Amino acid sequence: MSEITLVEAVTQALAYELAHDENVIVFGEDVGANGGVFRATEGLQKRFGTDRVLDTPLAESMIVGMAVGMAAEGLKPIAEIQFMGFIYPALDQIISHASRLRNRTRGRLSCPMVIRAPYGCGIHAPEHHSESTESILAHIPGLRVVIPSSPTRAYGLLLAAMRDPDPVIFLEPTRIYRKIKQEVPDNGVALPLDRCFLLREGTDITLVSWGAMLTETMTAAQNLQQQGINCEVIDVATIKPLDIDSIIQSVEKTGRCVIIHEAAKTCGVGAEIAAQLAEKALMSLRAPIQRVTGFDTIVPLYKMEHLYLPSVARILNAAHEVMAFE
Repeated sequence: MSEITLVEAVTQALAYELAHDENVIVFGEDVGANGGVFRATEGLQKRFGTDRVLDTPLAESMIVGMAVGMAAEGLKPIAEIQFMGFIYPALDQIISHASRLRNRTRGRLSCPMVIRAPYGCGIHAPEHHSESTESILAHIPGLRVVIPSSPTRAYGLLLAAMRDPDPVIFLEPTRIYRKIKQEVPDNGVALPLDRCFLLREGTDITLVSWGAMLTETMTAAQNLQQQGINCEVIDVATIKPLDIDSIIQSVEKTGRCVIIHEAAKTCGVGAEIAAQLAEKALMSLRAPIQRVTGFDTIVPLYKMEHLYLPSVARILNAAHEVMAFE
Protein backbone atom coordinates (compact mmCIF):
# COMPACT_ATOMS: atom_id res chain seq x y z
CA MET A 1 0.00 0.00 0.00
CA SER A 2 1.44 3.39 -0.95
CA GLU A 3 1.48 6.34 1.40
CA ILE A 4 -0.78 9.33 0.70
CA THR A 5 -0.99 12.92 1.86
CA LEU A 6 -3.75 14.53 3.89
CA VAL A 7 -5.33 16.12 0.82
CA GLU A 8 -5.22 12.78 -0.98
CA ALA A 9 -6.89 11.18 2.04
CA VAL A 10 -9.70 13.73 1.73
CA THR A 11 -10.12 12.82 -1.95
CA GLN A 12 -10.11 9.13 -1.06
CA ALA A 13 -12.82 9.57 1.57
CA LEU A 14 -15.01 11.64 -0.75
CA ALA A 15 -14.65 9.06 -3.52
CA TYR A 16 -15.51 6.20 -1.17
CA GLU A 17 -18.70 7.84 0.02
CA LEU A 18 -19.74 8.96 -3.46
CA ALA A 19 -19.33 5.35 -4.62
CA HIS A 20 -21.26 3.83 -1.72
CA ASP A 21 -24.05 6.35 -1.07
CA GLU A 22 -26.04 7.70 -4.02
CA ASN A 23 -27.37 10.57 -1.89
CA VAL A 24 -23.92 12.14 -1.49
CA ILE A 25 -23.34 15.21 -3.67
CA VAL A 26 -20.12 17.26 -3.73
CA PHE A 27 -20.14 20.87 -4.88
CA GLY A 28 -18.42 24.22 -4.54
CA GLU A 29 -16.28 26.73 -6.39
CA ASP A 30 -14.02 25.00 -8.94
CA VAL A 31 -14.44 21.55 -7.34
CA GLY A 32 -15.58 19.88 -10.55
CA ALA A 33 -13.62 20.39 -13.75
CA ASN A 34 -10.68 21.97 -11.96
CA GLY A 35 -10.60 19.57 -9.01
CA GLY A 36 -10.51 22.31 -6.38
CA VAL A 37 -7.92 24.96 -5.62
CA PHE A 38 -5.90 22.40 -3.62
CA ARG A 39 -6.95 19.48 -5.88
CA ALA A 40 -8.93 17.82 -3.08
CA THR A 41 -11.68 16.84 -5.53
CA GLU A 42 -9.43 16.05 -8.49
CA GLY A 43 -10.89 13.39 -10.77
CA LEU A 44 -14.19 13.08 -8.91
CA GLN A 45 -16.36 14.78 -11.53
CA LYS A 46 -14.90 12.64 -14.29
CA ARG A 47 -15.55 9.50 -12.23
CA PHE A 48 -19.00 10.30 -10.83
CA GLY A 49 -20.42 12.77 -13.31
CA THR A 50 -21.63 16.35 -13.27
CA ASP A 51 -24.82 15.43 -11.40
CA ARG A 52 -22.80 14.29 -8.37
CA VAL A 53 -19.83 16.69 -8.42
CA LEU A 54 -20.92 20.22 -9.29
CA ASP A 55 -19.23 23.55 -9.92
CA THR A 56 -20.98 26.57 -8.41
CA PRO A 57 -20.77 30.35 -8.79
CA LEU A 58 -18.58 32.35 -6.40
CA ALA A 59 -21.39 32.71 -3.87
CA GLU A 60 -20.78 31.17 -0.46
CA SER A 61 -24.20 32.02 0.97
CA MET A 62 -25.83 30.33 -2.02
CA ILE A 63 -23.57 27.27 -1.70
CA VAL A 64 -24.51 26.68 1.94
CA GLY A 65 -28.14 27.59 1.36
CA MET A 66 -28.31 24.95 -1.37
CA ALA A 67 -26.74 22.45 1.01
CA VAL A 68 -29.36 23.14 3.70
CA GLY A 69 -32.17 22.61 1.21
CA MET A 70 -30.65 19.41 -0.15
CA ALA A 71 -30.09 18.04 3.36
CA ALA A 72 -33.68 18.80 4.39
CA GLU A 73 -34.88 16.79 1.37
CA GLY A 74 -32.82 13.70 2.18
CA LEU A 75 -29.61 14.25 0.22
CA LYS A 76 -26.16 14.37 1.83
CA PRO A 77 -24.45 17.47 0.46
CA ILE A 78 -20.71 18.04 0.87
CA ALA A 79 -20.12 21.73 0.24
CA GLU A 80 -16.64 23.17 -0.15
CA ILE A 81 -15.83 26.74 0.82
CA GLN A 82 -12.63 27.52 -1.03
CA PHE A 83 -10.89 29.04 2.03
CA MET A 84 -12.14 29.45 5.58
CA GLY A 85 -11.77 33.22 5.20
CA PHE A 86 -14.51 33.11 2.55
CA ILE A 87 -17.02 31.43 4.87
CA TYR A 88 -18.32 34.61 6.48
CA PRO A 89 -20.97 35.44 3.82
CA ALA A 90 -22.43 31.97 4.54
CA LEU A 91 -22.66 32.43 8.31
CA ASP A 92 -26.31 33.44 8.08
CA GLN A 93 -27.17 30.13 6.41
CA ILE A 94 -24.94 28.16 8.79
CA ILE A 95 -26.10 29.81 12.02
CA SER A 96 -29.71 30.69 11.21
CA HIS A 97 -30.65 27.53 9.35
CA ALA A 98 -28.20 24.58 9.21
CA SER A 99 -27.46 24.55 12.94
CA ARG A 100 -31.14 25.04 13.92
CA LEU A 101 -33.02 22.77 11.55
CA ARG A 102 -33.34 19.82 13.92
CA ASN A 103 -34.43 22.03 16.82
CA ARG A 104 -36.70 24.20 14.68
CA THR A 105 -38.62 21.17 13.40
CA ARG A 106 -38.54 19.43 16.79
CA GLY A 107 -36.63 16.54 15.28
CA ARG A 108 -38.82 16.05 12.20
CA LEU A 109 -35.96 17.17 9.95
CA SER A 110 -32.22 16.85 10.33
CA CYS A 111 -29.45 18.49 8.37
CA PRO A 112 -26.91 15.85 7.26
CA MET A 113 -24.43 18.12 5.51
CA VAL A 114 -20.69 18.74 5.63
CA ILE A 115 -19.02 22.05 4.95
CA ARG A 116 -15.37 21.50 4.03
CA ALA A 117 -12.92 24.39 4.11
CA PRO A 118 -9.13 24.61 3.84
CA TYR A 119 -7.97 26.74 6.75
CA GLY A 120 -4.98 28.14 8.62
CA CYS A 121 -1.82 29.93 7.66
CA GLY A 122 1.66 28.85 6.69
CA ILE A 123 1.30 28.75 2.88
CA HIS A 124 2.23 32.40 2.24
CA ALA A 125 -1.23 33.43 1.10
CA PRO A 126 -2.88 36.85 1.61
CA GLU A 127 -5.47 37.57 4.27
CA HIS A 128 -8.78 35.67 3.99
CA HIS A 129 -6.68 32.72 2.75
CA SER A 130 -4.98 32.22 6.14
CA GLU A 131 -7.83 32.41 8.63
CA SER A 132 -8.04 30.23 11.72
CA THR A 133 -11.32 31.33 13.30
CA GLU A 134 -12.68 27.97 14.36
CA SER A 135 -13.88 29.35 17.71
CA ILE A 136 -16.59 31.38 15.92
CA LEU A 137 -18.13 28.17 14.63
CA ALA A 138 -17.47 26.20 17.82
CA HIS A 139 -19.62 28.73 19.68
CA ILE A 140 -22.74 27.84 17.67
CA PRO A 141 -25.11 25.23 19.18
CA GLY A 142 -26.07 22.54 16.70
CA LEU A 143 -22.76 22.42 14.83
CA ARG A 144 -19.90 19.94 14.97
CA VAL A 145 -16.45 21.32 14.21
CA VAL A 146 -13.81 18.78 13.21
CA ILE A 147 -10.13 19.36 12.37
CA PRO A 148 -7.90 16.48 11.21
CA SER A 149 -4.16 16.46 11.86
CA SER A 150 -2.97 13.58 9.68
CA PRO A 151 -3.98 11.64 6.54
CA THR A 152 -5.34 8.76 8.62
CA ARG A 153 -7.52 11.01 10.71
CA ALA A 154 -8.59 13.07 7.70
CA TYR A 155 -9.92 9.93 5.99
CA GLY A 156 -11.65 8.43 9.02
CA LEU A 157 -13.08 11.67 10.42
CA LEU A 158 -14.38 12.86 7.04
CA LEU A 159 -16.18 9.55 6.54
CA ALA A 160 -17.76 9.97 9.99
CA ALA A 161 -18.72 13.57 9.19
CA MET A 162 -20.41 12.55 5.94
CA ARG A 163 -22.43 9.92 7.79
CA ASP A 164 -23.48 12.20 10.65
CA PRO A 165 -27.16 13.23 10.67
CA ASP A 166 -26.35 16.80 11.67
CA PRO A 167 -24.20 19.58 10.14
CA VAL A 168 -20.42 19.23 10.43
CA ILE A 169 -17.82 21.88 9.71
CA PHE A 170 -14.70 20.05 8.49
CA LEU A 171 -11.63 22.29 8.54
CA GLU A 172 -8.59 21.02 6.64
CA PRO A 173 -5.20 22.50 7.64
CA THR A 174 -3.59 23.69 4.41
CA ARG A 175 -0.09 23.82 5.91
CA ILE A 176 0.01 20.04 6.25
CA TYR A 177 -2.05 19.11 3.16
CA ARG A 178 1.10 17.62 1.60
CA LYS A 179 3.55 17.66 4.52
CA ILE A 180 2.72 14.25 6.02
CA LYS A 181 2.31 10.90 4.28
CA GLN A 182 0.76 7.75 5.78
CA GLU A 183 -0.65 4.47 4.62
CA VAL A 184 -4.43 4.91 4.66
CA PRO A 185 -6.46 1.80 3.82
CA ASP A 186 -9.46 2.70 1.64
CA ASN A 187 -11.75 0.43 3.67
CA GLY A 188 -14.55 2.84 4.53
CA VAL A 189 -13.87 2.61 8.27
CA ALA A 190 -14.75 5.85 10.04
CA LEU A 191 -13.08 7.24 13.14
CA PRO A 192 -15.20 8.42 16.07
CA LEU A 193 -16.28 12.04 16.22
CA ASP A 194 -16.42 13.93 19.53
CA ARG A 195 -13.32 12.12 20.79
CA CYS A 196 -9.75 13.20 21.45
CA PHE A 197 -6.89 11.06 20.19
CA LEU A 198 -3.99 10.22 22.48
CA LEU A 199 -0.90 10.57 20.29
CA ARG A 200 1.72 10.13 22.97
CA GLU A 201 1.55 8.85 26.53
CA GLY A 202 3.40 10.72 29.26
CA THR A 203 3.51 11.42 32.96
CA ASP A 204 4.96 14.92 33.47
CA ILE A 205 2.95 17.37 31.35
CA THR A 206 -0.01 17.35 28.97
CA LEU A 207 0.28 19.11 25.61
CA VAL A 208 -3.12 19.74 23.98
CA SER A 209 -3.43 20.77 20.33
CA TRP A 210 -5.19 20.11 17.03
CA GLY A 211 -4.76 20.46 13.29
CA ALA A 212 -1.44 21.57 11.82
CA MET A 213 -0.04 22.61 15.21
CA LEU A 214 0.33 18.95 16.15
CA THR A 215 3.49 18.95 14.00
CA GLU A 216 5.25 21.49 16.22
CA THR A 217 3.69 20.01 19.34
CA MET A 218 5.03 16.52 18.65
CA THR A 219 8.48 17.93 17.84
CA ALA A 220 8.45 19.84 21.13
CA ALA A 221 7.42 16.68 22.99
CA GLN A 222 10.36 14.80 21.49
CA ASN A 223 12.76 17.59 22.47
CA LEU A 224 11.38 17.63 26.00
CA GLN A 225 11.78 13.87 26.22
CA GLN A 226 15.50 14.30 25.52
CA GLN A 227 15.57 16.71 28.47
CA GLY A 228 13.94 14.15 30.76
CA ILE A 229 10.41 15.62 30.57
CA ASN A 230 7.82 13.00 29.61
CA CYS A 231 4.96 14.63 27.64
CA GLU A 232 1.48 13.34 26.98
CA VAL A 233 0.12 14.71 23.68
CA ILE A 234 -3.60 14.98 22.93
CA ASP A 235 -5.11 15.72 19.52
CA VAL A 236 -8.49 17.31 20.24
CA ALA A 237 -9.71 16.61 16.65
CA THR A 238 -13.36 17.52 17.36
CA ILE A 239 -13.32 20.91 19.00
CA LYS A 240 -17.12 21.00 19.23
CA PRO A 241 -18.48 19.08 21.05
CA LEU A 242 -15.33 18.98 23.14
CA ASP A 243 -14.14 15.73 24.69
CA ILE A 244 -13.06 17.44 27.89
CA ASP A 245 -13.15 14.16 29.85
CA SER A 246 -10.12 12.81 27.98
CA ILE A 247 -8.21 16.02 28.62
CA ILE A 248 -9.16 15.99 32.30
CA GLN A 249 -8.06 12.38 32.63
CA SER A 250 -4.65 13.29 31.23
CA VAL A 251 -4.25 16.39 33.41
CA GLU A 252 -5.23 14.42 36.51
CA LYS A 253 -2.26 12.17 35.72
CA THR A 254 0.33 14.83 34.78
CA GLY A 255 -0.81 17.83 36.83
CA ARG A 256 0.38 20.27 34.16
CA CYS A 257 -1.02 21.49 30.84
CA VAL A 258 0.03 23.58 27.84
CA ILE A 259 -2.54 24.28 25.11
CA ILE A 260 -1.28 25.08 21.61
CA HIS A 261 -3.26 26.55 18.70
CA GLU A 262 -2.53 28.91 15.82
CA ALA A 263 -5.74 30.92 16.15
CA ALA A 264 -5.68 34.26 17.92
CA LYS A 265 -5.46 33.94 21.69
CA THR A 266 -8.48 35.91 22.91
CA CYS A 267 -11.65 33.79 23.06
CA GLY A 268 -9.91 30.91 21.29
CA VAL A 269 -10.80 27.26 21.84
CA GLY A 270 -7.79 27.05 24.15
CA ALA A 271 -9.51 29.47 26.52
CA GLU A 272 -12.53 27.15 26.72
CA ILE A 273 -10.32 24.15 27.46
CA ALA A 274 -8.48 26.10 30.16
CA ALA A 275 -11.75 27.28 31.70
CA GLN A 276 -13.18 23.75 31.88
CA LEU A 277 -9.95 22.42 33.39
CA ALA A 278 -10.14 25.16 36.02
CA GLU A 279 -13.75 24.23 36.77
CA LYS A 280 -13.37 20.46 36.81
CA ALA A 281 -9.72 19.62 37.51
CA LEU A 282 -8.37 22.52 39.54
CA MET A 283 -7.20 20.37 42.42
CA SER A 284 -5.17 18.20 40.03
CA LEU A 285 -3.22 21.13 38.61
CA ARG A 286 0.28 21.63 39.95
CA ALA A 287 0.92 24.77 37.90
CA PRO A 288 -1.10 27.39 36.00
CA ILE A 289 -2.21 26.39 32.51
CA GLN A 290 -0.24 27.99 29.68
CA ARG A 291 -1.51 28.82 26.20
CA VAL A 292 0.79 29.10 23.18
CA THR A 293 -1.20 30.68 20.37
CA GLY A 294 -1.27 33.06 17.45
CA PHE A 295 -1.57 36.74 18.20
CA ASP A 296 -4.61 39.00 18.30
CA THR A 297 -3.85 40.36 14.86
CA ILE A 298 -4.67 39.58 11.24
CA VAL A 299 -2.16 37.01 10.00
CA PRO A 300 0.77 39.09 8.64
CA LEU A 301 1.75 38.63 5.04
CA TYR A 302 4.46 36.39 3.69
CA LYS A 303 7.81 37.13 5.36
CA MET A 304 6.32 37.67 8.82
CA GLU A 305 3.91 34.75 8.74
CA HIS A 306 6.31 32.44 10.59
CA LEU A 307 6.44 34.93 13.46
CA TYR A 308 2.69 34.60 13.92
CA LEU A 309 2.64 30.81 14.09
CA PRO A 310 3.48 29.21 17.45
CA SER A 311 6.98 27.78 17.14
CA VAL A 312 8.62 24.79 18.76
CA ALA A 313 10.71 27.26 20.79
CA ARG A 314 7.60 28.97 22.17
CA ILE A 315 6.08 25.62 23.12
CA LEU A 316 9.30 24.60 24.85
CA ASN A 317 9.42 27.89 26.78
CA ALA A 318 5.84 27.43 27.99
CA ALA A 319 6.49 23.82 29.00
CA HIS A 320 9.63 24.80 30.94
CA GLU A 321 7.70 27.57 32.72
CA VAL A 322 4.99 25.13 33.74
CA MET A 323 7.50 22.53 34.87
CA ALA A 324 9.44 25.10 36.94
CA PHE A 325 6.39 26.40 38.80
CA GLU A 326 6.42 25.76 42.54
